[in-house]
Amino acid sequence: MTIASKTPLTAGSTRLISLSSVMPWAFAALFLMCLPLVFQSNSALTIMNQMAITIVFALSYNMLLGQGGMLSFGHAVYMGLGGFFAMHVMNWVEDGLWLPLPLLPIVGGLFGLLFAFLIGSFSTRRAGTTFAMISLGVGELIAACSIIIVVFFGGEEGVSGDRTMGPPVFGYEFLSQLEVYYLTAAWLLLAALLMFLFSRTPIGRIANAVRDNEERAEFLGYSQRKVRWISFCFSGFFAGVAGSLFAINFEILTEENLNLATSGTILLVTFIGGAGFFVGPIIGAVVFTLLQTVLGLHTELWALYLGILFVSCVMFFPGGFAGLIAMHRRPLALGKMHLLVRPYLKVAIPAATSVLSLAALLEILHHKRHSYGDDHAMSLYGIAFDAGGMGSVLVTLAIAALSLFLVSRILPEIKAAWDEANHAGGAA
Repeated sequence: MTIASKTPLTAGSTRLISLSSVMPWAFAALFLMCLPLVFQSNSALTIMNQMAITIVFALSYNMLLGQGGMLSFGHAVYMGLGGFFAMHVMNWVEDGLWLPLPLLPIVGGLFGLLFAFLIGSFSTRRAGTTFAMISLGVGELIAACSIIIVVFFGGEEGVSGDRTMGPPVFGYEFLSQLEVYYLTAAWLLLAALLMFLFSRTPIGRIANAVRDNEERAEFLGYSQRKVRWISFCFSGFFAGVAGSLFAINFEILTEENLNLATSGTILLVTFIGGAGFFVGPIIGAVVFTLLQTVLGLHTELWALYLGILFVSCVMFFPGGFAGLIAMHRRPLALGKMHLLVRPYLKVAIPAATSVLSLAALLEILHHKRHSYGDDHAMSLYGIAFDAGGMGSVLVTLAIAALSLFLVSRILPEIKAAWDEANHAGGAA
């Protein structure tokens, strides 16, 4: 009688858990399907494709840094090698090899997995600084090989191909950017789901344990080296998938796709988003792509702003944007989020004003440094003015100083509201 009464409850709980697990992925699939209905231009589709590739690449890097605690300075190697091999396979398809384009990321992923298996066999023996230095050396080695081994890497010109030469898939030849977008979005969803499921497997959980305390994990009977090696191999596979998607979208790869700068960029992207959270690299990839593409169209200083954002993350919220959001789970669970609304709204305007005014100051100084002759006219935030004298500099300095002063006056109120919202006692 007791067992019978408990059985429906258990089944219902299982169905509830399954539904709650499936809903975010169903919503993500619907969101990706509807995006082209809002952003229809080819340039917007290209930006979204680049964003999707960066997300897959960042999630694969998070398998090392966030889940396994392995700081790598050469992760772009596996993306680049997978992409270059996918490009060569694409050219073989043009010469007669039968391979549908949607299967190409598997080929690139397996090539990245092969090199991750080989390199990981010796690099994952140690963690920490030793692993980081080995990854840096491997990255520099492969970058040098990309110049020497011209037959594979194509030299300075790189390797190019034509994605439309493969066999049609359900009548689609991937001639338009929209078709490529849906292919990239499908692989983004599949790769993200597989990486999420990997993080929930026993080996993924043990990787977290090795990251937090490798001596204790070893004492419990788990080989820390094998755990890191397995995580490293899976990470290399998905990095190769990202490289293949890059090859499909842009139809060319160069040495820049596997050098140290690209590895540093994906580290920055993952850290800004939040390396300790699965959604962190997704947030970081979106922020980075928008800064690089959208903001990069309006200013040459987008990389400077990205660097300032990275330093700010390190100093003030090392958990990244995802960690900043996760901090509010306790006030939300306690039902005290309303205590934070008023101080947040009060600080929003002066904080935004200080950021915009400091950015305006940098843009004015950059314009004054690089302007020619008497051409001092410039426009910021839709306002045209003459930046020749010191008046614009003094005005922006005054606005920045005033807004920062107002922010400093509101910060104690935010701290008091934060302490109250995280207090487990009764609401004020």
